[in-house]
Amino acid sequence: MELSQRAAGLSGSATLRLAAAAKEMAASGRDVINMAVGEPDFHAPRVAREAAHAAIDSGRVKYTPAAGLLSLRQTLARVAGEARGVSYSPQNVVVCHSAKHALSHALLALVNPGDEVLLLPPVWGSYDAQVEFAGGTATHVAPLPGGSCAPDLKGIEAAIGPKTGGIMLTTPCNPSGYVWSKEDIDGLCEIVLRHNLWLISDEIYARLVFDGAEHHSPAAHSEAMKERTLLVEGASKLYAMTGYRMGALVATEKVAKAVGNIQSQLSGCPNYISQVAYESCLESEPEEVAPMIAEFDRRRLVITEGLERLGLKGPTPRGAFYAFPDMSRYFGEGRDAGDFCADLLEAEALATVPGSVFGAPNHVRFSYAIAEPRVREALDRLERFLKTR
Repeated sequence: MELSQRAAGLSGSATLRLAAAAKEMAASGRDVINMAVGEPDFHAPRVAREAAHAAIDSGRVKYTPAAGLLSLRQTLARVAGEARGVSYSPQNVVVCHSAKHALSHALLALVNPGDEVLLLPPVWGSYDAQVEFAGGTATHVAPLPGGSCAPDLKGIEAAIGPKTGGIMLTTPCNPSGYVWSKEDIDGLCEIVLRHNLWLISDEIYARLVFDGAEHHSPAAHSEAMKERTLLVEGASKLYAMTGYRMGALVATEKVAKAVGNIQSQLSGCPNYISQVAYESCLESEPEEVAPMIAEFDRRRLVITEGLERLGLKGPTPRGAFYAFPDMSRYFGEGRDAGDFCADLLEAEALATVPGSVFGAPNHVRFSYAIAEPRVREALDRLERFLKTR
């Protein structure tokens, strides 16, 4: 039996694979510090847990509409619009099984075979696979030189060709922590409008900004840009609801309906219990959110100061929960970031992700979504390991 070309060409998520390797090592008895996966170490908010219990106890756990519960779509439309100063209706919203699910189904709705999609590295590794699975071609446009990970707007415009259909953006950025400025966003929006493109804006980390940074959504640029922007949101990062698997797509009614139809045929309706839990968080800000953001900021300062002390340079993380230093001088002749991360895991039981996964082969990603004492211990282990290189 032969696999389809689509399936044969698809590899598993590198970050999930590395996280699994770390868990296997931990199961063998090693004290592993897992900085490979972007999973907050907090519990889901109390209101979410209570809502989930109440939904189960009600006995009304049944199928929902393929696009999600109307009440949740209404709430998402209101919250998404208020956050960006624009207006959405429930018909603009599709509730998905995760933000990753929203991204992949949006691409299935937009990409024709041979279409080109511009990616702006360093970029989350699943973007390439999702574009290619949808039949498109992923083209990387490098950031400005200098290591800040700031976008090269002139380079982006120069890369647009006759087959370019759209651009995928994530800000704050996974893996670099770079937060696009308003000038960055305005410049990109003008490019999108000039060339009649669409823009998928992955805003899963929108609320996780620090050091005076502000999140600017392209949907707020203009009414014309709102019509060309597909927003992706989710519960995993801000509400620490990773296992609930809840995301959402906000787009034009035409695109939202298409994604709802794709979802109805390929994956069915989202989980009822998780939808109820997600809605409870959106109705009123859970009390746990502000302290969690403040804690992430404290950890950010710990890891950035620690990396600076070790002489490791990289983009200044002002959002999300990742540090992304250039580690290339420690790779060794003929070896790369993947080898470095494998050696670090074996020697110090410290799990990280090679930058090659994100289109930045000189870098390594460290997730500080773990307790502060573990961040400090990770820095000690890294320092000890670097002394052996």
